[in-house]
Parts: sequence; C-alpha cells; structure tokens
Amino acid sequence: MRELPKKYKKDAPCSYALGPFPTFELLRRRPGQAVAVYYREDFRDQDKLSALCQDLGVPCACSGKALERISQKEICYAAGVFQKYPGRLRTDVPHVALVHPGDMGNLGAIQRTLLGFGIRDLAIIGNGADHWNPKAVRASMGAAFQVETQTFPDFPAYLAAYGPGREIFPFMLDGGAVLTPQAVPPAKLYTLVFGNEATGLPPEYQNYGKTLFIPQSPDVDSLNLAVAVAIGVYLFTNS
Repeated sequence: MRELPKKYKKDAPCSYALGPFPTFELLRRRPGQAVAVYYREDFRDQDKLSALCQDLGVPCACSGKALERISQKEICYAAGVFQKYPGRLRTDVPHVALVHPGDMGNLGAIQRTLLGFGIRDLAIIGNGADHWNPKAVRASMGAAFQVETQTFPDFPAYLAAYGPGREIFPFMLDGGAVLTPQAVPPAKLYTLVFGNEATGLPPEYQNYGKTLFIPQSPDVDSLNLAVAVAIGVYLFTNS
C-alpha cells in the first residue's frame, strides 16, 4: 500500500470519498480515478469491498490510522482516495449553474438532487465551495462521480462556451416571473441559474434571460439553496 494519505488540500491532486456508500460509488462509476481504499477493522462489508478492489486492481487495506487522517477524526468505516479529474459539460442537455456557492454540504446535496431528477451537468461560476472537498463528495452520496461539474471564472465565460441556442433562467428574489407548476416556461435546452446562499444572484443577472421567482411566505427571507434548486429542477423536468 502506498504512503498514508494526508489531510485534504484544495490544490492537491487527490481527494477522498468518505464513507462506504461514496467509496463503492467511486469504484463503480470512476474506477480509473481510484488510487487506494481504506477500511476499518470493524467494517462489516470489508470482504465485499476488498473483492471489488481486487477485481479493479485498486490497492485496499485495513487502516484506521489512514481513515482518521482523512476524515478529520469523524467516524468513517471506509474511504476511497481518488485523482481529481476535469468535468466537461455537454452542449445538448439542460444545465444548472451555481454562482459563488458557499456551502459544501449544499453543493453535494445539489449534485445528488440533480442526479435524482436526471440532470447530470453542473456549472460552478466564480469562487466558492470546492466541489472536490471530501465534505461535498460525502454530501453528494457518490453523485459527484456521475454529475459532470465544470468551473468557470465568470458567467460570460460560461455563456461563451455553452450559451448559444440555450435559454437562461436566473432564479432571483426580485425575479420577473413567478414559477408555479402551472407556469413553467416551455424550454428544451436551458440553464437554471442560482446564487450564493447568503447574497443570491447579483443584480446584473436581471440582464440574462428570463428571471424567475419561487413564491414563498413572508415569514422567511429566502429558501435554502439546495431546496430552491430542488424545486426549480423538479418543475422544469416534470413540466
């Protein structure tokens, strides 16, 4: 087995799938990226995990010390080390774009939600949560290995690559149209755009496409980002 893994760093070439389910998803969905797998002595499915790793030619070892290092002392029964890889969105399918997302738990939950509703292409605009951070990968429950995630420095860069022929729908608290099940804009090729958890989308996004607003009670200032994405994607994929 290779040298014990170190604490995760954003600029490192590898990251970690923490937990048995994300680890199995790594091996099933991206076996070519898997570098090593570790499990605890009391992990119940260690035979199954070891057999899969052997079939794939991925080093696998029992090492509580390695797990403690990469999970930051949280209880973790198994984890996979994998090489980061560049995401590449497709041009002919709907996308979701997140502008400066700030919470890695939300980011992972959004990837899982997108996969659940059949959207597999996610753009991350500007600085924000690191989609390769183990917290995000764990929150995605392995969906990170099926959703193509590509980063862009700004929204014009995204539009230059994928904008032609695509309808843009920014979700804003002062959006121009109220989104309801009866009023989903007809669109086949589109991008749903969501802003940061704390600040939402900047005002200039009023100039991109058709802005939308999810109706809510006056008792809250906004919806959780992952919830807003779930509502928007559900309505668009089931209209």
